[in-house]
Amino acid sequence: MKIKDIRMDMSAVKKEQYPDDGLPQIAFVGRSNVGKSSSINTLLNRKKIARVSQTPGKTRTINFYKINSEFYFVDLPGYGYAKLSKEEKSSWGKVMEEYFINSKNLIHVFILVDIRHEPKEDDVLMLDFVRHYGIPVSIIATKSDKVTRNDAAISKRTIKSKMKLEGERILPISALKKTGVEEIWNHVLEIYRENGYEISE
Repeated sequence: MKIKDIRMDMSAVKKEQYPDDGLPQIAFVGRSNVGKSSSINTLLNRKKIARVSQTPGKTRTINFYKINSEFYFVDLPGYGYAKLSKEEKSSWGKVMEEYFINSKNLIHVFILVDIRHEPKEDDVLMLDFVRHYGIPVSIIATKSDKVTRNDAAISKRTIKSKMKLEGERILPISALKKTGVEEIWNHVLEIYRENGYEISE
């Protein structure tokens, strides 16, 4: 995939702020510090497009990245940060729910999990949350350079079992070694084509 142009189109906390240009959107969501921003940067072959924070739970907005003026990657706020207050968690949930309900152009969600650890309850709840709104979903397993090939295979089976996957794809990625990028892009292009969009490669 040739990335010719990327720009952060906007940050949103309510539906009035979503892009209204009709371009398709694929969203990325995961626990705080799972490596979501690093994975997005790796997929886009950029260092600082998605903001990488050392402070868990810092990102509270929905960030829209327009790619080649053809489609969006959408960076959703991280979840599962224990130090957030109940009010902050409630606000986060409302932002996410409003997006899932009102974004007419969202066609797929990638849930990111750390390949080194069993998925947490929050990951399972997020999968159920996305399924509830009828949105197709896939799993990206981050930090794949931290495990052996054999352990990666075991981890994929664990992810499938713990999250009760029903045919959803599990795609490993390493932001450090840049592995898994081509496989994920192939899947992304497949998603767009299945939804009737022709994306330049």
